[in-house]
Amino acid sequence: MNMSPWNKDRIIGQKRPLQISHIWGIRIRLELEGKTRDLALFNMALDSKLRGCDLVKLKVSDVAYGMLCFKQSNGVATENR
Repeated sequence: MNMSPWNKDRIIGQKRPLQISHIWGIRIRLELEGKTRDLALFNMALDSKLRGCDLVKLKVSDVAYGMLCFKQSNGVATENR
């Protein structure tokens, strides 16, 4: 039986970064659809450069105190093992 790799003839490796126009398109779409949580996570990901797994570990208390939001988060990226 001749098994070929699942990723044969596919581009592998790191993806190219998002372009500014794509970032604004995503932000506008999330805002128009009323997806406040997703918009906040998207903005936090861009501002902090945290990975998705680190973003979802954040708690509200990490970025807000009562009704006030911190301008900077104290989230720390974990090492990928």
